[in-house]
Amino acid sequence: MPKPAAPAKKDDNELSPIVKATLQASVIAGISNILAQAISAYKEGTPLVIDWVPVFQFFLFGVISTPPNFLWQELLETAFPSHHISPTQEAIASASASDEKALDREASLGTLVEPRLNKGNTFIKWLLDQTVGAAVNTLLFSMFMHGTQAAMQHRATSSFGASPNQSLWFLVDGIKRGNAIQYHSVNWSWVWEESKREFWGLVVASWKFWPFVSIVNFAVLKTVAARSLAGNLAGIAWGVYMSLFAAQ
Repeated sequence: MPKPAAPAKKDDNELSPIVKATLQASVIAGISNILAQAISAYKEGTPLVIDWVPVFQFFLFGVISTPPNFLWQELLETAFPSHHISPTQEAIASASASDEKALDREASLGTLVEPRLNKGNTFIKWLLDQTVGAAVNTLLFSMFMHGTQAAMQHRATSSFGASPNQSLWFLVDGIKRGNAIQYHSVNWSWVWEESKREFWGLVVASWKFWPFVSIVNFAVLKTVAARSLAGNLAGIAWGVYMSLFAAQ
């Protein structure tokens, strides 16, 4: 009797799914901001000069927001699995006919059972994601973006000024000195009031886009990693919108 194949060894250098998702989301967030700047330049009829400060801010938001969102999706999938195992039509027919040979053949082929969409669980996850998830993510975005923009206002009075041409050097110098982002100078009461003021407008805007992405993710894609990648790709369009919104 042949021995079963040994399981493939896991590469110790392979990144974990949550780290991969975070890197993907962060890069995509930065790209979406660059696209937003290109759109603005095109509309205004001006040459495109990339301001790397908002690109950095959106990249950083991806780093901070992706891990809790990844864990949120894992929690939803664990509590409300999208698919359940059910007998295939062939297996049901064979069992009804008491055809043991057919059942043995289907067992050897791995066609006795198949995953089927759990519509009830899918709806619950979709509802939670578009209410609780949307509310938390909207507040997280507003608090982070307003807070970080305020924490980098010293850029205008620095030796580099607010010109996009000097934005990369401002970041390099600030990161090197450890003072690129000065959260200690932020008026967090103002940040909170601004976040509350724009909350419903952003939530309603998100409901025009994310519910469709969410239902496809839950109904079609079976792993959190795949859903995260699909969400990140869809996030390019959303990121452009949010970049244009943040630049107002």
